[in-house]
Amino acid sequence: MSIADVPRPANGHSALPADELPPEDGGFHREPPHDLEAEQSSLGALMLSAQAIETVAAVIKDSTDYYRPAHQTIYSTILDMYAASTRGTSIDPITVTAELTKRGDLAKVGGAPYLHTLVQTVPTAANAEYYAEIVREKAALRRVIEAGTRMVTMAYAGLDDADQIVEGAMAEVQAAATGTTDAIPLLSVADRWEGFLDELQAGTDPQALDTPWRDLNEIIELKPGQLITIGAATAGGKSLFGMNLAAHVALKRNKPALVASMEMGGSELMARLTAAEAGVNLDHLVRRKLTEADWGRIAKVADQLANAKNFVLDDSANLTLSKIRARMRWMTARDNPPAIVVADYLQLMTPEGGKATDNRAQQVAEISRGLKLIAMEFQVPVVALAQFNRGAVGRRPLVSDFKESSAIEQDSNIIVLLHRELAEDGTDTGPKAGEVEAIVAKNRNGASGRIVSLIFQGHMARLASFAR
Repeated sequence: MSIADVPRPANGHSALPADELPPEDGGFHREPPHDLEAEQSSLGALMLSAQAIETVAAVIKDSTDYYRPAHQTIYSTILDMYAASTRGTSIDPITVTAELTKRGDLAKVGGAPYLHTLVQTVPTAANAEYYAEIVREKAALRRVIEAGTRMVTMAYAGLDDADQIVEGAMAEVQAAATGTTDAIPLLSVADRWEGFLDELQAGTDPQALDTPWRDLNEIIELKPGQLITIGAATAGGKSLFGMNLAAHVALKRNKPALVASMEMGGSELMARLTAAEAGVNLDHLVRRKLTEADWGRIAKVADQLANAKNFVLDDSANLTLSKIRARMRWMTARDNPPAIVVADYLQLMTPEGGKATDNRAQQVAEISRGLKLIAMEFQVPVVALAQFNRGAVGRRPLVSDFKESSAIEQDSNIIVLLHRELAEDGTDTGPKAGEVEAIVAKNRNGASGRIVSLIFQGHMARLASFAR
């Protein structure tokens, strides 16, 4: 038995029975640290301001940071509603009441009147982050108490060697300090060596993802924590690249994928996905004029797409870094953490907390850095689609052609530049008509400067590989 085996509380309360809590002077029992007013004010702010939801969610990563189980339920419900929200959706006491009723949790949280009480408790929604910080700090103190309780229990039991108990105690303290329940990470070369040898013997990195294009896979692979930027001019194929890649991960590799799109709405995304997977002319789907042959092709992929719960298309308005984080947490809470995230496209994203004096280049630089931090925080590859400036038209692009910011080049682990030779009317022209050049302009862990030609099948919303 180890310290990790000592039961942890499921709802954030103390792990000890009341009669085993350390007594205060006079024999009274201490109550675990919490601030009821801060919890109420933070929850009330969520129902007053959508911006407060993003702010609080960035501070409070887990509903168990709230002491009261009712508050945990309310917080989880609001985050779920926000993550699933679409344009025009309102989150307020009325809509939260309706959602809690649907889930059968309304009575558990104190009924509709209590939700209105939460809103009335808020001095100002502008202080939502401050309230959330108080909630998080109290939760951290409770974790310290819980860790100490398990340490004391194991020390009294004496079921392990003293060295093992001490090592477990250190892990508990580390977990309490970082707000996680993980053991101390294995950081030394000695700790990492056997796992590294296993990867070498396997011949592949088990955490890496491939792409749908075999000849491109010979040059790059997508690894956790990486920011991969795909650049192209207008109509250059970057959205096709992003959707094809996400579909490959979700449908062919059966791993969850998230596409966060500011470029297209849900209906257009579904049309492109269906065209690519079924091999149906995209124009027939967009205009809703399908032939019998089209319906036959769609029927062949219908079951797969109907059950693709691991493939999430988010077309929320005003896409921000916080919304992407919220959607990723929403997927994770449903045991469906994304294995890849595609953001379409970077320059359309809304900056967070930017000053009025910030120019667009500064804002794009902050967004680029934020996507890199998300990749590292969640340990997934994040694929950012980016637009070229007008100076790139008519020639092969360079990494300096990204619209509005050079920071994209600095933040990216991999940069792939897509190039199509187009006539003034947007049609293919030149000796490589019908092709897209994928130029690997930056590859931090491999060869750069390589060019892979892909087949441009815009009528079926896909890019195909020349390699069989």
